[in-house]
Amino acid sequence: MASYIRRRKFLATLLGGAAAAWPLVARAQQAAKTHRIAIVHPSVSISEMNETRDHPYYPALFQELRRLGYVEGKNLVVARYSGEGQEDRYPELCRDVVGTKPDVIVTSASRLVLSFKAATHTIPVVASMADPVPFGIVTSLARPGGNITGVSVEAGLEIWGKRLQVLREAIPTASKVGFLGSRQIWDLPGQVAATREAAAQVGITLLGPPLESLQEGEYRRVVGAMARERVDGIIIGDQLEHVTYRRLIIDLADNARLPTVFPYREQFQIGALMAYGPSLADVYRRLAGYIDQILKGARPGELPIYLASKFELLVNQKAARALGLTLPTSLLVRADEVIE
Repeated sequence: MASYIRRRKFLATLLGGAAAAWPLVARAQQAAKTHRIAIVHPSVSISEMNETRDHPYYPALFQELRRLGYVEGKNLVVARYSGEGQEDRYPELCRDVVGTKPDVIVTSASRLVLSFKAATHTIPVVASMADPVPFGIVTSLARPGGNITGVSVEAGLEIWGKRLQVLREAIPTASKVGFLGSRQIWDLPGQVAATREAAAQVGITLLGPPLESLQEGEYRRVVGAMARERVDGIIIGDQLEHVTYRRLIIDLADNARLPTVFPYREQFQIGALMAYGPSLADVYRRLAGYIDQILKGARPGELPIYLASKFELLVNQKAARALGLTLPTSLLVRADEVIE
């Protein structure tokens, strides 16, 4: 009887210790779980999509993921894809990515997001995009539904009127302004329509032509056509392909002596006259937060689309002098940053 009692005490101690250890084992297994994400960009090269390269926004994404506990090569596997600026490839590219069944797809540009919407209704998609409602990506910013969420870099269409205002302040005599954007952007109710409405209110005509494709030859054709129309300046649309081709766009505009307003700091930093818009690095840090929430079980359709709220006006006095412009003091004092 005594040996039976001792045996029961031993088993109880053993099982109790094992039970206490089970949560630790479960936590260790959970911590060791490897997540798989696919990063897809419409035009940036695959070699630029990492933490170490000098890129406008991917280092911010990976640094924030690291801060949240996701480290590539340890508990994070990253597959990278590029559309190489060829819009006709987007549908096939998206189908190929979906076929690999990643835990989360991270992407940019509204047209690419639309291709992913057609390719999958189940894999979560976290995206940087324009206002997704006019594009038909979601029906509500507050409750997107479906499998897509992320950040809108427009924060309302009034941003386009403000960009026109900045350009007009720099060139008070402006009567014709070009808008650089693809055919799809021109045809949709969105940034072009908002810019045209704001232009009409101050007696400015908005001109194209639209880009028929997002390739070097088309940029040359369109900027050349705008120069022949003698536009007074160009507003650059917020398509992310323009970030990839930012050096080409700035060179073409400078050669034609056309002042430009870009939407992102990343374009301003290499010599553009002005930029007004959100920081893409800040946007990509936000995307990392969405990835974290989804990997922890959140449903993308229940995560509101975040509207970029941190905007900055950037002015390049050196570029202005090269164009023969004297920028007004009122514009300079409002700028968040001025390059002398």
